[in-house]
Amino acid sequence: MLWAPYDADTYALVLREIRPADVVIDIGAGDFRLVTQMAGIAHTVYGVEIHSGLMPPAHQTPANVVAINADARQWPFPDDITTAVLLMRHCSHFSTYYQKLKTTGCKKLITNARWRMGVEVIDLRQPAIEYRHCPMGWYACQCGQVGFKPGPVELYSWADDQHTYEVANCPNCMKTKKANQHYEIVKEDRRSELSTMKQWVNQ
Repeated sequence: MLWAPYDADTYALVLREIRPADVVIDIGAGDFRLVTQMAGIAHTVYGVEIHSGLMPPAHQTPANVVAINADARQWPFPDDITTAVLLMRHCSHFSTYYQKLKTTGCKKLITNARWRMGVEVIDLRQPAIEYRHCPMGWYACQCGQVGFKPGPVELYSWADDQHTYEVANCPNCMKTKKANQHYEIVKEDRRSELSTMKQWVNQ
């Protein structure tokens, strides 16, 4: 089991974004230390942790905390969530969580999973622009990829450098889709070969 708490400054960045009316979900809650702190501010906090050894004793859990021992990729998110927290610098399932949260109507996601430093607040109600329509500058994709879209340097300004575009279908997305399509083709070819071999053996 690989898990380690974040520093107090990181937790403070998260806590300043929590409001009294919020219903929060902490994805990968760890030892629930942040969940407990958020419970002192928010209306309700769902803490989802896959490792049973990190789950807090029931008598130590605040009344407005719902502790869930489950895989957040499969566990159905409640539809009353307003705010999500994902502190996971090496998250490999960002797009899964992102899409699940948008489906529930969650308003914002507080995370370090994309830039892997500091904390960003993503407005999940903001529509993303297609990468191909994105101007030159920094971008962050719904798949979790971040980067800089190149362009004429003479058109770039300091103001542009301070903005990040929320995009969909970035080059990484396209690469993943092509890889998945190739995998499905190979799998289907293999299935056909096995079917042909079985027919030949049975003759």
